[in-house]
Order: sequence, then structure tokens, then C-alpha cells
Amino acid sequence: MTTPSAVLITGASSGIGATYAERFARRGHDLVLVARDKARLDTLALRLCQEYGVGVDVMQADLTRADDLLAVEARLRDDTRIDTLINNAGIGQSGEFTTQTPATIDALIALNVTALTRLASAVAPRFAQAGSGSIVNIGSVVGLAPEFGMTVYGATKAFVLFLTQGMRHELTAKGVYVQAVLPAGTYTEIWDRAGIDITTAAQMMEVGELVDAALHGFDRREGITIPPLHNAERWETLDIARQSLFIDLKQHEAAERYKTVR
Repeated sequence: MTTPSAVLITGASSGIGATYAERFARRGHDLVLVARDKARLDTLALRLCQEYGVGVDVMQADLTRADDLLAVEARLRDDTRIDTLINNAGIGQSGEFTTQTPATIDALIALNVTALTRLASAVAPRFAQAGSGSIVNIGSVVGLAPEFGMTVYGATKAFVLFLTQGMRHELTAKGVYVQAVLPAGTYTEIWDRAGIDITTAAQMMEVGELVDAALHGFDRREGITIPPLHNAERWETLDIARQSLFIDLKQHEAAERYKTVR
């Protein structure tokens, strides 16, 4: 009898993470759910076990804490049932760059960048050795838009996009699938936790629609999935333009515009 594969999901107690958990349980996967709120994790785990008959393990962890992060890394390295990592845990930003404190900056980077990178790094060698496995990193369209004003948050999400593209470049040939999902505004608790009032904001996407679209991209093995982008050619054009920039780079000399004597 084949042992069911397992999916480890961070930030799984609510929102995008909890919805991923429900969708993968529906597909028959066992789950390892990671978040700070154990009571909510236990409630979700019990429901998914009862509704779908899957196995669900709960790991209470604050991924900004060194010991907790080490524990989840160890689980990813050692538990060979886990063949998919959904790197979803993250926090938002309220206020402008000039109002950020060292504490808020550290918290954003610790969770959105450091923890996400460390978890991917913990599991990637095992996946590469096995020649299979999937890593999904949840980014944001804000990482493409410094004009939106969420400067530190956007920078962390730009990092997630770059990291994912680099991982794909290295790992695809080794049989590992890597996907970045870039939501726009989505109805989750991240807004309340960041202290952002969305009552007057433009209409956003329901979390179920977001995750279902992301999973369509997952099934199609897309590298970058942008659920709210209706014209996919926009991304393709941007990526082609980025790559074509390197044609005009001559690293041995400065461009003429920087040589003109004024």
C-alpha cells in the first residue's frame, strides 16, 4: 500500500494557508500545518480529518523564533513523506517607510524573507536528491510595484520572486518544481494584523478563488502564477524585456552617457 504524500503549509491557521490545506486535503494529501495559533490549527486539523479522512499533523511555530524555525526545518529535511512545501507565512506593512521602526522592519524581513528562504533551503536538497518535489512561494504583485508605497513589504516580495526564479533555474533540471504565486489584494486577515483599514478599498479577490487559480497554475507547472492578471502576455512581455536588457550590457566599459564631460 502506497503511503500518501504530505504537504507542509506555513501560515496555515487562516486565509490562504488554511484554504491550501483544505484544497490539498480534498485531493487526498496528508498535511503538516504550521502556524502560531495552535487552537485554530487543531480545529482546522480535526475538521479536515473528519471531512476528508487524511492525516493532519500540527506544528505550533513562530517562524521568527530561532528554535521554532529550526524545528520546522528539521521536519522538512527528515520527513520523506513531505513532497510539497507551501511557503505561505507572511506579514504585511502599514505606514510609510519613514514611519517604520527597527522592530517592524526586522519582523517583516524575518518572516517574509529569512524564514521562507530557510525552509526552502532545508527541503530543496532532499527534493533534488529524490528527483521530485514541489516548492510554492507566496509572493505579491506589490513586489513589482514600488509605486504602491508598501516599501519594505514590497521589497520582501520582490525578493520572493527573484528567489523563486533563481530556484527554478537551478532545480528544474533536477526534477523539482518551483512556483511563485503573486496575489493582488485578497480578503484575508493580513490586513487586520497589519493595522490596515480596507473598508474603503477597491474590491479584492476571495481567498478561495485565489488558491484555486494558484492550484491551476500548480497543476500546469507554471513558474510564475499571477491570478489577477487577465492578460498573461503582459508578464511575458515584461520578462522578455528584462532578459533583453542584458544584450546591451558591456561590463568592461561604462556607457557613453557616463563618459561625457560637462
